[in-house]
Amino acid sequence: MEKEVLEKFKLQLEQKRNEIISEADKTLAEMTDQNNNIPDPNDRATIESDRSFELRIRDRERKLLAKIEEAITRIEDGEYGICEDCGCDINQKRLEARPVTTLCIDCKTKQEQKEKSQGQ
Repeated sequence: MEKEVLEKFKLQLEQKRNEIISEADKTLAEMTDQNNNIPDPNDRATIESDRSFELRIRDRERKLLAKIEEAITRIEDGEYGICEDCGCDINQKRLEARPVTTLCIDCKTKQEQKEKSQGQ
């Protein structure tokens, strides 16, 4: 893959990483600033529901953050854009859609079919 393209992906991944970290910091600040003395049970339930939803989002982002870090490492190691199953190049359109991917579309399709057949 061309150096300019790799740099574009690296920049995109770093921006997403910074965005996730910023959102996590903002969530932490909001949760520590909230007043926990809410007398109305309905209001308290709503706040707890919102907090739970926010924490689920942050957990998903935490997992994505790990994948972003791995992708950046693959770029630095010269392994980015190479399918970890078959060793073929991953199509650039696929990388644009999912920059953290480690599988080409064929291997990902096979993986999903295998998971689907095992689930039935």
